[in-house]
Amino acid sequence: MTTVSAPGKLMLMGEHAVVYGYPCIVTAVSERLQVSMEETTDGNITIDAPQVKNTRFVNQAIIDGTNTWNILHKGLRIKTQSNFSNCYGFGSSSAVTVATLFALAQVFRNNVTQKQLFDTAYKTVLSIQGVGSGFDVAAATYGKTLLYIKGGSTLDELPWNLNTNGVSLVVGYSGVKADTTIIVKEVAKKREEQLERVDRIFEAIGKLVVQAKEAGDKNDWETVGKLMNFNQEYLRDLGVSTEKLDAMILGAMKAGAYGAKLSGAGGGDCVIALVSKGKKETVEQAITQSGGTIVSVQTGTEGVMVTE
Repeated sequence: MTTVSAPGKLMLMGEHAVVYGYPCIVTAVSERLQVSMEETTDGNITIDAPQVKNTRFVNQAIIDGTNTWNILHKGLRIKTQSNFSNCYGFGSSSAVTVATLFALAQVFRNNVTQKQLFDTAYKTVLSIQGVGSGFDVAAATYGKTLLYIKGGSTLDELPWNLNTNGVSLVVGYSGVKADTTIIVKEVAKKREEQLERVDRIFEAIGKLVVQAKEAGDKNDWETVGKLMNFNQEYLRDLGVSTEKLDAMILGAMKAGAYGAKLSGAGGGDCVIALVSKGKKETVEQAITQSGGTIVSVQTGTEGVMVTE
């Protein structure tokens, strides 16, 4: 039995605009999803995936991996397990896709490159979801903190370390599970109806991402925080924030965060707050008092890897 694991992700900046070719900043988190796999001889593909809401991504990953890499098997036994809930919006679908494909490559001694793994996993996710930029696939594959543009046309590792350098990223779960695909399609509909306005928002978000990249590379976290706040305002303009998310963000800001915003598609899931080490507990308390649940994660972690 071969076991691999892939990380979840948090979007730091660039939500929704990334779908339309603008850059985003995404980080891999310490919460990981594991896939164990072995070949059998019964001709069946048996999947035990209690933490995954459905097995479509595992099934499609097997189809795409075997076809793309010319793998023949006599049957497979697959088990997934996760130390994070798919409710958080950490990208469990992309993580399980990448981990399944990497496990398949390991079991059959297929030396796929990271780029080949990313390309196949992105194809798998797109075939099921129909929309998406692939940033969550990139985080699961490559890990670390990345400047990313749709399809992997730009994929640069950033020298950010939000676990040291006197700063922390506080993550608060809203208690509401959002449906990313539906929200992305709603934004697409809004863009059809208000093309110029929405494209101006996307362009502005893209510029904020570039500015944040430059500031973060210099460890100028106060500036990064301010840019996060601007990003959140644009996400509100897109209509993807909620009263609950806004309340958690306001609580974090009043408690002294450099910046705070929703992370991901919106409609629920998580907020993130960039804080100095001395403000971490205060901001966590403020988010909790605003109705959120603190989720303890490390950022900038390793991508997919063999664990045993």
